[in-house]
Amino acid sequence: MEGARTSRIPDFHRKPMEERLRIVAEFAGLTEEEVRLLSNFGNLDPAVATRMVENVIGAMSYPFAVAVNFLINGRDYMVPMVIEEPSVVAAACNAARLMRRDGGIRSVASEPIMIGQIQVVGLRHPHYARALVLERKQEIIERANEVHSTLVKLGGGAKDVEARVLETPRGPMLIVHLLVDVRDAMGANAVNSMVERVAPLVESITGGRVLLRIVSNLADRRLVRSWVRVYKEDVGGEEVVDAILDAWAFAAADPYRAATHNKGIMNGVVAVALATAQDHRAIEAGAHAYAARDGRYKPLSVWEKDEGGNLVGTLEMPMAVGTVGGAASTHPVARVALKILGVRSAKELAEVMGAVGLAQNFAALRALATEGIQRGHMRLHARNLAMMAGATGDLVDRVAEIMVSEGRISYSYAKELVEKLSGEKEGRA
Repeated sequence: MEGARTSRIPDFHRKPMEERLRIVAEFAGLTEEEVRLLSNFGNLDPAVATRMVENVIGAMSYPFAVAVNFLINGRDYMVPMVIEEPSVVAAACNAARLMRRDGGIRSVASEPIMIGQIQVVGLRHPHYARALVLERKQEIIERANEVHSTLVKLGGGAKDVEARVLETPRGPMLIVHLLVDVRDAMGANAVNSMVERVAPLVESITGGRVLLRIVSNLADRRLVRSWVRVYKEDVGGEEVVDAILDAWAFAAADPYRAATHNKGIMNGVVAVALATAQDHRAIEAGAHAYAARDGRYKPLSVWEKDEGGNLVGTLEMPMAVGTVGGAASTHPVARVALKILGVRSAKELAEVMGAVGLAQNFAALRALATEGIQRGHMRLHARNLAMMAGATGDLVDRVAEIMVSEGRISYSYAKELVEKLSGEKEGRA
């Protein structure tokens, strides 16, 4: 009976994975084929998957691609990218090819400083409490570093303490920032452990009550800066340079456009983040918060014209990534991706990701300013529609080519073409 269906399942997480899948299949009416698809873990060991997250019933694969042509800080890279959106990888490759002059894209990441926040409430004299915290910052740092002695031995650990009084709808609060050098880790777990450790000390110093103790994803002390010159003759002339600058200026003036502009940057950044098993949600959150740090949402990149009429671009954004710990260490494909990339540190990984973001941004602006973004994108989208409509093998390309040439790119037309061309093929047989 439909009324008997319920998602209230006690101890669901304790049940074997096969039993959880059976329960979900019954609840949703999954077919045997759908259950089989979910059960295909591909290159991820089910035992690893069940240790990564809770309530696992299966796995889902995304395309793993490699962007070529990247020359960053004078070194060649093959960049692994995991993404489902058509044309992103092709655009990155093409942009990187045009950016190889003068040693390629330049990219520099700052020290890997993450911020842990401690919220103190119930203070009658918050400004005086702030002074007390700053007076005893060394004691707070030493207490924090008791948690991760190995990190300290590697040159990392808590480095500084900041404090500010924040006016809120609930009255003034004291916010204490613990600045932590997390070395080659993304660092959230280390920072969270440290702020938990020092919270009782902060309470005893201030006389207030500590509530939140957590890392901030606005990692504005852990930035990557990337820059490049693209010669006018390589982009189609100075008219194209000017068109790209006009496209950027639109984003600089309008947050509606800036959001899509920055999404184009994140197409590249997140694709690399997914391939290397980074916390892409944290990277996204930090990027968009940084874009609005002055009170208005703006592009993360700036494009200008040099004295020779060439295009010069810069990108600055937070980049909290790691090459040790978390899923980057446990997911087998992430380890392969890092090996393909050949980075030796989290700092180098951040520099590559910043360079990819800048290249992706250039590719999108150039497409928009010239042929329009849809031409290449829809060509690949047509292939997806053809496969959705049941095309296989060479028929996929035939159906896609017809749809693109006729300017009729839709699932219904793809279905019609598949049926027609399949019938012709059977008739010839």
